[in-house]
Amino acid sequence: MIITYHGAEMIKLSSGDLTLVFNPISKESKLKPTKFGADIALVSRNLPEFNGIQEVTRKDKEPFVIDGPGEYEINGVFVQGTESKSEYKTAGINTIYSLKIDDINIVFLGALSDPKPKMDFIENMDSVDLVFVPIGDDGVLNYEEGYKLAVSLEPKVIIPIHYEQIGNKDALKHFIKELGQDVEEQEKFVFKKKDLEAMSSTPIILKA
Repeated sequence: MIITYHGAEMIKLSSGDLTLVFNPISKESKLKPTKFGADIALVSRNLPEFNGIQEVTRKDKEPFVIDGPGEYEINGVFVQGTESKSEYKTAGINTIYSLKIDDINIVFLGALSDPKPKMDFIENMDSVDLVFVPIGDDGVLNYEEGYKLAVSLEPKVIIPIHYEQIGNKDALKHFIKELGQDVEEQEKFVFKKKDLEAMSSTPIILKA
């Protein structure tokens, strides 16, 4: 599996022939979008920073779009969307996504502002391998809230997002300090299920 970060909350995940994207940036946003073809696109809030479906659509590849709570199955990927709160730009519904790909359990918290959201989806997961957590305040979790929530899921890997959107590098520094581990930025995170076995709340910082 290969994971890359494209700013804001945009995450590209590639596994074999499958390409999945979380919160693609729209050309309507002030942020710079990244263009490629995706098989599955998950949108946690209907805002220009997160809903750029056209940017990840190609003539030969049109994504299956998931943009709200519910249960879905597409291309062998099982997805559950859980309603939560967001204060980013304006109060609204944020969707937390939990999914399983290649026997790897992933949680994407999106533009979450509630430090204690409903976590019913955990009942359907034997463990959490990887969690994407927003930090930086600005209508999402601050670094302390993000740390506490991420660690409570007992994941193998924690990847912070959103801070790049607002240029809040201080939030990232404090977040890493809370985790108490030395870490360097990576261009991409490449791994297999077995690589995660020795990890415990290991921070992975991806360059945007």
